[in-house]
Amino acid sequence: MWDLLIAMAWSVSPLGEAKVGIPYALVHDVNIFIAFIACFGANLLVFPIMKFFLAFVNRHFLKWRFYKKSAIFVARRAKTGAAKGVKKYGFWGLLIFVMLPIPGTGVYAGSIAAYLFGIESKRAFWANAIGIFLSCVFVWTATLLTMEGIEMNQER
Repeated sequence: MWDLLIAMAWSVSPLGEAKVGIPYALVHDVNIFIAFIACFGANLLVFPIMKFFLAFVNRHFLKWRFYKKSAIFVARRAKTGAAKGVKKYGFWGLLIFVMLPIPGTGVYAGSIAAYLFGIESKRAFWANAIGIFLSCVFVWTATLLTMEGIEMNQER
């Protein structure tokens, strides 16, 4: 039970998202289907949290110099990473950007990019949700295949 909660915490965390949560759960013998659903669901919660943060909290903190400098730094990184695809392809560019299971992509960066490029909330949510789902499928499958390969090598 604790391992599932820790995996979900990783999935909500900006340090790993489901890219870390799913492998953590699977390595700690959480049921493969429960691990997928729980980590995907936890990662999906990031979008409404970021939406609230960007719409309300961000506005009040921007008057603080340290926060403003940090926010500009993060916004520039998100804009740089997503600029070409999101600007040119909109929904599909955002979906692919979120889907890539590499550092610097995911729901946090995707939510910021959608905010910066003015993508409608409903479209941004679906782009993030589908992108997260596809990323989770990739990470889940890769982790399961890797674990299967390790088990096969140990039996030899």
